[in-house]
Amino acid sequence: MARGSVALDVVRPLASLVPAVRRPNRVVPFHRRALYTGASVAVFLVCSHLPLYGVRYAAASGVDPLYYVRSILASNRGTLMELGVGPVVTAGTLMQLLTASNIVHVDHNVRADRELADAARRVLAMVIALGEAAASVLLGMYGPVGALNGALVVLQLVSASAVVVFLDDLFDKGYGLRGASAVSLFSAANTCGKVFWHAFSPVTVNAGRGPEFEGAVLAVAYHAVARSGRGARALVAAVLRGHLPNLKTLFATGLVLLAAVYLEGINMLVPLQSKDTRGRRGTFPVKLLYTSTMPVVLHSAAVTALYLVSQMLHYSRLLGGGVLSRLLGVWKDAGHAAVPVGGLAYYVTAPASVFADPLHALVYAALLLASCALLSQAWVIASGSSARDVAKRLGEQRLVVPGRRDGATYHVLSRCIPTAAALGGLCVGALTIFADMTGVIGTGTGIMLAATTVYNLVNSVEKED
Repeated sequence: MARGSVALDVVRPLASLVPAVRRPNRVVPFHRRALYTGASVAVFLVCSHLPLYGVRYAAASGVDPLYYVRSILASNRGTLMELGVGPVVTAGTLMQLLTASNIVHVDHNVRADRELADAARRVLAMVIALGEAAASVLLGMYGPVGALNGALVVLQLVSASAVVVFLDDLFDKGYGLRGASAVSLFSAANTCGKVFWHAFSPVTVNAGRGPEFEGAVLAVAYHAVARSGRGARALVAAVLRGHLPNLKTLFATGLVLLAAVYLEGINMLVPLQSKDTRGRRGTFPVKLLYTSTMPVVLHSAAVTALYLVSQMLHYSRLLGGGVLSRLLGVWKDAGHAAVPVGGLAYYVTAPASVFADPLHALVYAALLLASCALLSQAWVIASGSSARDVAKRLGEQRLVVPGRRDGATYHVLSRCIPTAAALGGLCVGALTIFADMTGVIGTGTGIMLAATTVYNLVNSVEKED
């Protein structure tokens, strides 16, 4: 038995209970992969709008402890997708770290080990989903639901997570479009849906100035056409309104999307040639965003964990108001979300205005930039994409840098990859800071993840053609 199979053998009895997809025996045609991708997104969006049975609307629309990270987790409050892709992302990250640190040994050259590792990731995702669902009910996120309704809510959340695990496995086995994973695609679909709704929502809202459209584009068009007699003041108010989506936030969102797509396309090509076949040449692209948006996603995951722990301590009857509670964060209920007003949670949250608290803005920017740079470097090692790992894979393919001695491939890559990882992390962090401080729709992390996903998906479709 393989070494990795021994370490993960405890998962084997549970693997058959978790939904899985059989790996195809041949390459799946493009039209089928496009169909599966569209159907997967449709299923996810339907689940994102189906309310949880047994939960009152008032309870599901109260203070939201996960308000700041729902764009990243592709999560919608009070629906079947309350947990979103959170369990899948957490399970995948934990398995990546465990295998990279050799705590769990997996021989990727052995098919049984690979299948067992995939099964362990799916089982871990379901266990995390069960724990999060139970914690949400027990901590009163949905109000007093009772024992029966609480069990039904947990069952609904776990079943929806099982659907997400199944769809994620569907993409991993090659049934989806190349260049997109289920996690990134669902997050992008969730973010793009919010942008579209904020722009063209036909819902009318009366905030004391008469009924007006919630969608920024429709509101501006209405004021420009139907209320032209009132002068430019009403039109300017619709463009810059603060109580509803406006064109300023839409413009900032589009600017961040374009900047992220531009940065995603910058790369340096390392020339390669074959040691066996004369004339066979190729290139290895080292992208500026070498780790894509992974650094800011990991940063957001860490901040989410801090939020949860801090809020549990803050609202605890025993530990609330203690030194540790105040050090991690002091919270204040403001409308539909709990807002940090002190402690570490306050300084890792984007400020509403740079001029209102310059120290807060400076500390937030410094922490985010340093975190993204360090996490980018760490993820290169954890994901097996370091200079040593890439040089090893190229060596197995008998590819070397032309005009250099044997072994020089690693030295060339060691000067490019660490620099690209650090600069890419800083660029992602800087763009996230700009997005968060200009009030983009959703969050800066969600917008960047959507931009890079759409870019990779378009490139994949173009290569298929």
